[in-house]
This record gives sequence, C-alpha cells and structure tokens, in this order.
Amino acid sequence: MTTIDVNSDLGEGFGPYRIAPDAELMPLITSANIACGAHAGDPSIMDETVSLAQNNGVRVGAHVGYPDREAFGRRMLKMSLRELELMTITQLGALGAIAEHRGTKLTHANFHGALGNLSFADADVAKVLVKAMKSFDPALKFIGLADTEAARVAEEEGIEVVYSFLADRGYCAPGRLAPRGTEGALLHDPEDIRRRVAETLSTGKLKLTTGEAIPVRIDSILVHSDTPNALKLAHAIRQGIADASFKISPYATV
Repeated sequence: MTTIDVNSDLGEGFGPYRIAPDAELMPLITSANIACGAHAGDPSIMDETVSLAQNNGVRVGAHVGYPDREAFGRRMLKMSLRELELMTITQLGALGAIAEHRGTKLTHANFHGALGNLSFADADVAKVLVKAMKSFDPALKFIGLADTEAARVAEEEGIEVVYSFLADRGYCAPGRLAPRGTEGALLHDPEDIRRRVAETLSTGKLKLTTGEAIPVRIDSILVHSDTPNALKLAHAIRQGIADASFKISPYATV
C-alpha cells in the first residue's frame, strides 16, 4: 500500500494567545512544521509544541517565516539576501536548540506565507533559503510544493524533498497557489476537500482553477491549522487518503 505523510503548521500562537487546536491536531498528523518565533511562536510555545510532537510520535520541523507578527508573515518584506540567510539560520537555530534540549532533533524545514511564495518563484531567494537550511543541517528534508524554484534548488543541492499538496488551496499553475482573494483560492467545505484529496491521489493529477488537470507528485498533504474548521479539515484529508487506498505514515528518515 502506498503511504503518505500528513503535515501541519503548528505553534503559531504568541504568549497567552493560541490560534489553532494544536493538541487536538497533533494526533491526526505525522509531521509538524513549528513556527520559530518570527511570524508566530515564542520559546514557551516552541517548547510546548515540540513536546506535543514527541508525545504523539510526530516529526519535528521548522516553519521559517518573515519576522512580521502583525501580518502573520503573509505580506512581503523588503529584505536583502544576506538578511534572509541570517534570518533563516537564526530561526532554525532557535527551534533546533529547543528540540535538542527536549532530546529530539529537527528532521525537516519549510517556509511560511509570503516568504514561501517568494521562494517558489524567485530563484535567488530560493537558493539563499535552501542553502542556509543545508548549511545548518545537510540532513534536513525540505517540505515544499513541486514545480517550484525552492524544490528545484533543494534537488540540485542534494536535499531530499517531501512534496506537499495543499488540499484546501487552489492552484493557478504548476507550483503556484492562486492568490488569496481570487476565485477558487480557498476551499472551505470538508466534503469537497475529501473528494479532492481522493481524486488527486487516485489519478496523480491536480485540477487547476482553470479546469486543466496536470500531473503532480505528492508525498505529504498539508492541514492548515489556522482555519476555523481545522479539525474537520484534518479528518476530511485523512478520509480522502483512505478513500484513495493510501496509508498514512511519516516520511522516512535516515
């Protein structure tokens, strides 16, 4: 039976504020992308989320984003390539230190929001971010979208890519998410998402917002934790995986 990973962006609170049901979501996933204190998160939340992952046998990864809590890392910041490099190293270092303090280690990383979207399209930014990740730890896997600059750079650098599918987001082209606010960019109905997961996994083809279906590689499916129906979404994704006769399992580690 073919296996597939389920990943989610977690630890995206700050201080007493929590925006997602992390404790309830953790048993439903196999890989956690944990905010590193920039777009969200702080030392206490990072520690709490790492411990939750450990207790549920979930892979621990870093979710690197712009240092912009106000906009939740979803607006573009003007930063030099050197600033992006050091920002990435700093965030990986912070979460990596907490993981080691708790007796585990990071196994993957990816990029959040506007930073992630930029890495999909800008080759120079992709090189800086991915090479910084490799410099920090060459064994880290990269969870990212197929047919993007970030994935291509990771492949060129010999970094194993776990190809992720965002089941609740529309795609306007290979490797490109439809911009938020445009028609078909966001899917909300769990039943629609279940059917989409099952169809995409079964056919190996992704239907774009244009109606065109393109071949796609999927190793992992993302659960967006910050949506109001995140738990229903997680269950719908898991059911869609089962409907396609796939088995949920963490991605392999060396």
